[in-house]
Amino acid sequence: MDKRLYRSRSDRMLWGVCGGLAKYFDMDPTIVRVLAVLLIFANGLGILAYIIMAIVVPLEGSKVATAKETMKENVEDMKETASELGREVRSTFVEEEVKSEAVDKVHHRRRNILGIIIIVLGILFLLGSFDFFWWFSWGNLWPLILVVVGLLIIFSTRRR
Repeated sequence: MDKRLYRSRSDRMLWGVCGGLAKYFDMDPTIVRVLAVLLIFANGLGILAYIIMAIVVPLEGSKVATAKETMKENVEDMKETASELGREVRSTFVEEEVKSEAVDKVHHRRRNILGIIIIVLGILFLLGSFDFFWWFSWGNLWPLILVVVGLLIIFSTRRR
């Protein structure tokens, strides 16, 4: 039995790791993706495992012979995918057509609010890693963040 693990070229969301694992274990890729997301909440183990596998596991149909060439090819693929995602995110926030000044102000304000939220969360997690909030259970922070994001979404749609 010559069954090998490859990153999928066709069934991929980012770098094809979950699609390749699903094919290798003959599973539904959605289940593997859900398990990968759940592993993210296990002290970041899922993110670390995904990145390592994206670097080490060869791409489906790859013709490289050595591990060094595989890793080099994978890093290039990751770089291209990250650039493509960056372009997609940028195009979501910045439209090519000319906007009115009022729309520009709203988009600017939303980006500032999102930036402030991300900075505050980063500071909270940094302080938490130094055990600054010894009295606070960090396991309760994720549900709180989800509630706040949900409320922001609900109230931002009501304003329109």
